[in-house]
Amino acid sequence: MRRSFAPLLLGVVGVIAALALWEWTATVGPLAASPLPPASAAIAEAARLLAAPTTWTALAATVGMAVTGLVLAIVVGTLIGVGVGVSPLAMHATRVPLEFLKPIPPIVILPVVVLVLGPTWSMGTFLVFFGCFIAIAVQTSAGVFDTDPVARATGRSYGMGRGEILRSIVLPSALPYIGTAVRVAAPTALVVAVVAGLLGGGPGLGQSLLLAQISGNQAQLFAFVLILGVLGLLIQGLSQWGERRLLHWHPQYRKQAL
Repeated sequence: MRRSFAPLLLGVVGVIAALALWEWTATVGPLAASPLPPASAAIAEAARLLAAPTTWTALAATVGMAVTGLVLAIVVGTLIGVGVGVSPLAMHATRVPLEFLKPIPPIVILPVVVLVLGPTWSMGTFLVFFGCFIAIAVQTSAGVFDTDPVARATGRSYGMGRGEILRSIVLPSALPYIGTAVRVAAPTALVVAVVAGLLGGGPGLGQSLLLAQISGNQAQLFAFVLILGVLGLLIQGLSQWGERRLLHWHPQYRKQAL
């Protein structure tokens, strides 16, 4: 229990130290004359915003876009990754297009998507999907392709068909790859959902950030940043919890449980 409690305690100490440094910097430190609000003002404004129904409406829109786009990316990316990974010919034929699309950020296609779908919830969901599914597809195909050939041959020697080998051998072997891709994509989905509102005019906390910036309300702007930071921590924690539950049989997680 001491070993599990120590990281949490250190994390709390780190957060308090960061907030104290922020407060000092914005009040008597080198940025005292800048528009940077003190941490206490931003935290008080965040508490006030969380008491307003409009904030929860924007929060629900952002989380809805992020979760919907991520789920679609997981489904489509896993299906495409499995289809590509089971065939060496497809693996080599699609490697260049997938690697070409992987580094392209969703913000590049934002003007086209806004032109087609408008500043809507669907626009934000599509951007999240585009920003996540390629990485998931690439990781899934790599996991499927790297399945131990001895395990496949053993399955065939026991009379297992292609579908049974895929379900019982290949997919469990690829799950660590898929789990890592989803864990990395989860915070990316939140970032893209915020960008969809901030630069694309879509609903959610991104639009609220833009309005606070335009109005010059710095305390409110940083309050939304704090809310987004806490939301990101929650999403990251949920994705890690889901990965541990899904891969509880994996040696890495069995060691952590000891």
